[in-house]
Amino acid sequence: MNTVLANMPKAIQIDGSQGEGGGQILRTALALSMITGQPFELINIRAGRKKPGLMRQHLVCVQASQQISQAYVEGAELHSQRLYFAPQHVQSGKYQFQIGSAGSTTLVLQTLLPVLLLQNEASELTISGGTHNPLAPTADFIEHCFLPALAKIGINVDFKLNKAGFFPIGAGEIQVTIQPWQNRNKLNLLDRGVLQSNEAFAAVLNLSEEAQISQRELTTLSKKLNLSSQQQFHLNGISQGNTVYVKVTHQYHTQLFTALGKKSKSAEQIADHLAKDVKLYLSSQAVVDEYLADQLLLPLALGQGGEFTAQCISEHTRTQAAMIEKFIDCEIEFVELSPNHFHVKVKI
Repeated sequence: MNTVLANMPKAIQIDGSQGEGGGQILRTALALSMITGQPFELINIRAGRKKPGLMRQHLVCVQASQQISQAYVEGAELHSQRLYFAPQHVQSGKYQFQIGSAGSTTLVLQTLLPVLLLQNEASELTISGGTHNPLAPTADFIEHCFLPALAKIGINVDFKLNKAGFFPIGAGEIQVTIQPWQNRNKLNLLDRGVLQSNEAFAAVLNLSEEAQISQRELTTLSKKLNLSSQQQFHLNGISQGNTVYVKVTHQYHTQLFTALGKKSKSAEQIADHLAKDVKLYLSSQAVVDEYLADQLLLPLALGQGGEFTAQCISEHTRTQAAMIEKFIDCEIEFVELSPNHFHVKVKI
């Protein structure tokens, strides 16, 4: 047996086909392994997917994690369905990671953020790839919803979208500075308070001006929603795409709903679908949406815990909770108060 392995603590065994079975199991395992120093062995990686095993963007998460924690790794290659990861020593610093495709920069960020904010010095990350991906939080969501929610529990992150990257070209870039987490506050988000504003934003990158895509989206949104303002904004980059989002600001929470343009759908259809999401949220009692609920669990488990209400508890969120409980001594509970209204509690 390899002498490096002989001196390792026993690895946590994880079946990658459990629950929702996607790349999130890998990303969460990497983050928690680096934080706790616990090695893990992950098998059946993305077993249920059309193309099983590690894809390019998952591999970048592994390589980035390996770099910041000087980890000993086995199985880090494309399409591999088994990975062994044993972190050594996490180092804050200035890092650059290139996904080399439209793979999601924000998912790489979400892998590294929890461990870097627990270090004694600030870190700066520059990540190149996709910034507006259909199956990941967009850069807009991270900047205007996820990070402001983390600020409530004392996490301080500076985020900059240098270049937007849409599928299939990508070539976007985010630049992030992560400060050490000093004042850990408990989260209490059971009430969103009074509605303060409902703003719509739309942008296109390298698409025909004549089509007036952003303007049409905003016009549709203003017909469907009671907007306080609407704005077209500018993006830089070499890829082509369209992003539109609605920012719903209540007294105690700001929630973002995002959509990306598709060739198969008109600007009106995209905006119509987005408006439905916003209306569903406004008609519910919940403070956070399905996606933010999923993303808040790990920061809360690493801090003082807390509670919030959510619109929906997805399979993704339940899988995330199970993964966190494998590595950290905490309890995550979900209680359905009514349809579209769940109480989530993270007890430390």
